[in-house]
Amino acid sequence: MKYVPKTASLAEAIYRDIDKNEYLNEIYEALLYNYSIDLFGLDRPQQQVQIKDALRFADLLSKSTYAPTADRDHQWGQEIATLLHLVYPQDEAVKYYLGSVLSAVGNYRGLKAPAVGGYKSADVLDGIFYEFDKESHLIPGRVGEYFFHDQKSVYDRLGDPYFSYSGPTSMGKSFVVQTYIKEQIEKGSTGNYAILVPTKALINEVRSNMFDGLQDELTARNYRVVSAIGEIYLQQDHHFIFIMTPERMHHLLIERPDMNIDFVFVDEAHKISERGGRGSYYYKVIPQLRRLEKPPTVIFASPNVPNPEIYLRTIPGVRPSKVQRLASRFTPVSQFKFFMDLPNNRMCIHNEHKKSLEYVYRVPTDMSLAKIIHRVGRGKQNVVYCSARQKVVDFAMEYAKSLQPLDNLNLTKLANDIKNDVHRECYLAELIEKGVAYHVGYLPANIRLRIEQSFEDGDLRTIFCTSTLVEGVNLPADNLFITSYRNGTTNMDEVEFRNLVGRVGRIKYNLFGNVFLLRMDSSLTEKQYERLLNNDVPEQKLSFDLDENRSHYPALVNDLVRGDIEMTTCHAEATDRDFDALRKMALIIMNDYAAGIDSPLTEMFEEYVTPGQKSTIMKNFPPEKTSNDITLSYDQAFTLSEVIKQGAKYPELKGENDDVDFNELVRFLGMLSRVFKWDKYESETIGKSPNVLKWYAVILLRWIRGNGLSSIINYAIGYKHDHPDTGVWVGNLQIAKRYDGSRDHKNYIIAETLGVIENVLLFSISNYFRKFSLEYKAFHNVDHFDNDWYEFVEYGTTNDLTIFLQRVGFTRDSATFLEQPRNRVKYIAVLDGEIRVKKAVMTCGNASVEIDANEIKFNMPELFID
Repeated sequence: MKYVPKTASLAEAIYRDIDKNEYLNEIYEALLYNYSIDLFGLDRPQQQVQIKDALRFADLLSKSTYAPTADRDHQWGQEIATLLHLVYPQDEAVKYYLGSVLSAVGNYRGLKAPAVGGYKSADVLDGIFYEFDKESHLIPGRVGEYFFHDQKSVYDRLGDPYFSYSGPTSMGKSFVVQTYIKEQIEKGSTGNYAILVPTKALINEVRSNMFDGLQDELTARNYRVVSAIGEIYLQQDHHFIFIMTPERMHHLLIERPDMNIDFVFVDEAHKISERGGRGSYYYKVIPQLRRLEKPPTVIFASPNVPNPEIYLRTIPGVRPSKVQRLASRFTPVSQFKFFMDLPNNRMCIHNEHKKSLEYVYRVPTDMSLAKIIHRVGRGKQNVVYCSARQKVVDFAMEYAKSLQPLDNLNLTKLANDIKNDVHRECYLAELIEKGVAYHVGYLPANIRLRIEQSFEDGDLRTIFCTSTLVEGVNLPADNLFITSYRNGTTNMDEVEFRNLVGRVGRIKYNLFGNVFLLRMDSSLTEKQYERLLNNDVPEQKLSFDLDENRSHYPALVNDLVRGDIEMTTCHAEATDRDFDALRKMALIIMNDYAAGIDSPLTEMFEEYVTPGQKSTIMKNFPPEKTSNDITLSYDQAFTLSEVIKQGAKYPELKGENDDVDFNELVRFLGMLSRVFKWDKYESETIGKSPNVLKWYAVILLRWIRGNGLSSIINYAIGYKHDHPDTGVWVGNLQIAKRYDGSRDHKNYIIAETLGVIENVLLFSISNYFRKFSLEYKAFHNVDHFDNDWYEFVEYGTTNDLTIFLQRVGFTRDSATFLEQPRNRVKYIAVLDGEIRVKKAVMTCGNASVEIDANEIKFNMPELFID
């Protein structure tokens, strides 16, 4: 008999050890088993379940009021009710109890699922309470839509000066803040809002959500959504909703120090705990924001983190407290996890509550990823996670071998657009015709967005992807297949894994989802999968406190004491990934020392530096030898200033075709390489070798001339045809020593060329051109100059109309389409000296242009004329 303290409440007596109830566990295991054999269509008898007893347990768990276990109990009760409905779909009592359980746990959105079908409580008092509770959780501005309980708790704290919360991926953390911003604007707010997201893909999603939520209210309230520094709205008198990565916000605050921002939402805040340089921007940006004339409210949201208050440490002067945090574990959807060990021919289902794998059946020896997807994913929406981008393509092609093209006009149009815009032999086009796609970071944004939309519409059924899709983009997936516990070459940690698993079964679309963890070969271990399945997310540290960084602080301090701005010793002992973070943090600390600022980073650094060392560092790096820009160190800035004083400038564009002396461009890139020390700071990409610079110069020239992707790719393939001995590469991996002209090799070249455009031109080279242009303008005392290659790279053209269209929100591809002579006549007009776009563009037949135009109309309605 379990001991119960005399002072225990009734709730504690019932719920404290309910997870150890043998009969409850027996019922739950039987339901998991029965669901498994139904899902896989196995010809074997179900295990006996007393449905009435199972319903009583589900009801009891859903009404748990014992705080230490309430989230777990509510989740368990919902899982049992959902499993009962899946196994016994015709049972009316099960259907009723499913509605009752969802009501009890406050999952009012789940009550809209077809499985529940108009639930109404038979108990009058329960019905009155649930109606009252529903109304108290009504979402502002939404009819018949309600917050979950924890969502409402978060919503009520968004007026606090600072607050940090976490919850499962399916909790709808971002939705709460977007709803709050919308309500504040509709109430007459005139403040500026900022949403910081870690990736450009998330910018697109959040931007679309804001347009969809506010629509005409944007212009009625004089608000504009801004996601890039070059957008034309920043030159006009508006209130703003900024949706940016930390890098973009950092540069905005440098270029517009007078900008007021009243509310900041840091989404996916767990990125502050990750290794690498990108997380370092938060240590700069958040203090930059808090030092504005009127410090903004700062809100953090993170997935599954048990101690979300840790991120409050990045705010100057704030000491983390559990008073300013909420950590929810309740998820509105149930996720059922299967482990398929193909080398050992066994399939198990994971029991979340016993932390164990329960054997279900012996897997046939010829079972493969493709066969598994065909077996359980037919007619469902499937996402297949792969650890590397080449595996994405290989697995997708293998899966689609046995599929026939679908008679679907939407997919045919998307496939044809890819053939025309990318390459006629691109594998992606062939896959899409069969209802399959791959989604990787190098794909153009307009294609990625159309793939996501086609999946949401149900035209595409199966997407193979890397982490680019699952890091924040919300899709209606019924099944998630995880082919590896690695992300690239490193193992996923618990945060990454839980965030990945949470991408299946979204409450917007369904009540549950299935996760299949596949051990496809012996290079993956069962123990690592079990560790990820069984371990809770541990308390998180800030990246500053990670062992991978802490171990290098003595070397970093010694380098700075010696005045070594290159941080040579630290660089020699750290990996490139860790050195990127260490260097950026050091530049922040040096700048704060020079400015006499006590910042979160300088306070953390006190543990590693003596007063004497700190004084020496300050003498070595006075204000004139530091910069507010954490991507630029003094050695780079000084050399850049000197070469511009000596007359350095971009290569000249000549003639109608913007001809450039190729050798002059290569020399210019070589000069930048020496100025910015790419061999030290960019050794894996643009600093690798002079030959690599020549290849990038080839792509760069065609990019700024406005060549379409298909033209650039055709040139790249032609170059390989003429120089086959240059081999075939994917990133730093050589696939073949000699190019053979096969379709496989052409697709490698397509992937590599798109990757160069996305990761090298639009990120690395663009960032260095930006620095050159800013220094050039400062030295010559001008706000603008005609031959600005930073602008040409950023917009992929030298054409003024194409640049203007991108600055108001059209993508490069859409702007290039509109700039073509036949389309320019149809859709572009000049009215009183101002460029205008005809409303007919919203039905022009080009899907990407239509998507862009139908969002821009809310941001700049005056742009459009009849």
